[in-house]
Amino acid sequence: MSNDALFGIHGAALELRSQRMAMLASNIANAATPGFKARDFDFAKALDSATGANAQSVTDAANDALGYRVPVQASIDGNTVELPVEQTKFAENAVAYKATLTFLQGRVDTVMQALKGDS
Repeated sequence: MSNDALFGIHGAALELRSQRMAMLASNIANAATPGFKARDFDFAKALDSATGANAQSVTDAANDALGYRVPVQASIDGNTVELPVEQTKFAENAVAYKATLTFLQGRVDTVMQALKGDS
């Protein structure tokens, strides 16, 4: 049984959520770095690229969907990180990551029960 048949798109989604969390954490860590440009990627576009008909690797899909965040209010030093926005995006992504992980754990538990013959 392949991972795609067992986990569907959720394996790729978990990898993308993890990469996005690292990117958002980097944005937050560089909130006071002059000239730093906040980056993020379009999760839906990346997931589609990673799981669609012409699927590519998760890393390539994330890179293809990557862009710079446009600030609502520009900083004098050229930094485009808006801390409340980044923190909100990070929290939303963390909740989605946990939901995906919980779903995958349920799938693994179901397969383990089937292999053991538990009812």
